[in-house]
Amino acid sequence: MSGRVVTFGEIMLRLKSPGFERLMQSPVLEATFGGGEANVAVSLAQFGLDVSYVTALPNNPMANACINALEGWGVDTSTIIRQGDRMGIYFLEAGSDQRPSKVVYDRAHSAIMDASSASFDWDAIFNGAAWFHVTGITPALSAAAAESVLAAVNTAKKKGLTVSCDYNFRKNLWKYGKTAPEVMTEIVRHVDIGIANEEDCQLALGISLETGKPKSVEGGAVDPNRYRALCEAVLGAFPNLRLQAITLRESYGADRNDWSACLHDRQEFLVSRRYEVTDIVDRVGTGDAFAAGLIYALSTRMEAREALEFAAAASCLKHSIPGDFNRCSVAEVEALMRGGGSGRIQR
Repeated sequence: MSGRVVTFGEIMLRLKSPGFERLMQSPVLEATFGGGEANVAVSLAQFGLDVSYVTALPNNPMANACINALEGWGVDTSTIIRQGDRMGIYFLEAGSDQRPSKVVYDRAHSAIMDASSASFDWDAIFNGAAWFHVTGITPALSAAAAESVLAAVNTAKKKGLTVSCDYNFRKNLWKYGKTAPEVMTEIVRHVDIGIANEEDCQLALGISLETGKPKSVEGGAVDPNRYRALCEAVLGAFPNLRLQAITLRESYGADRNDWSACLHDRQEFLVSRRYEVTDIVDRVGTGDAFAAGLIYALSTRMEAREALEFAAAASCLKHSIPGDFNRCSVAEVEALMRGGGSGRIQR
């Protein structure tokens, strides 16, 4: 692909209890960094793409360490603005068997939540860029963050970039007076590539196949016809979308899931290979790994079927890697696509 990929959102300090301990079971927490759009940026850098990450961070040693970590993975951080007093934090307790994982956010008044839309010069940021990726997490943070996302997608489209959005509904974040559909429907009108799970479509966009709650992911095989209809409903509501992808998770426990995905490009509806993922190491960031895989595949001109399989394989591998970031190469993803996955030692 000619041109950079740009992603925009909040990166946080991630504090996780060791192994499968409850939070504060022992007085130790593992410190790393993570956040949806940053996770995508790191994955794309590992795949060899030129990628820039945009956010706001305070000017303090913790934020400096975060920037150093991103640069260490090959992500351009020159567009990060330094302002505000703190970076957000999230605490993670990894689940096991029937006990689910838990996330506790401490991100109020973080630098990006308080940054005004005028803080970001999108015209300059997008110079030389070809693709822009954002998620539904960022506009949920604050009214100012939502304005920044809308300004970004508007500018990106005017400059001819491809725009992708993972709808990513987070119920604990929408607290500033607007509902997710009020904000997200306006943003998605400027998007080319939509990414979601079924719950995101209903709660972020207000689109569902029936009234009531989305279909549970707990056990049971997924019905492809259901997701074809859901993709078509989203594509019908947003004529600007070129493609809608939906990830399909069947959960039998915190560390045992079946994982697959589907895609509708207005020409055909495709369903990926289904992966049985047992002994999950870390579920966080798996959706971001899918988004990064899809962006890489489409930006390198893979056909729809191959792009879907690449994204599904990339996200499958992320389940085996601790931390938010997917530390996988293109060759490793392609090996799984070709039928690898036995876990045998490579010598």
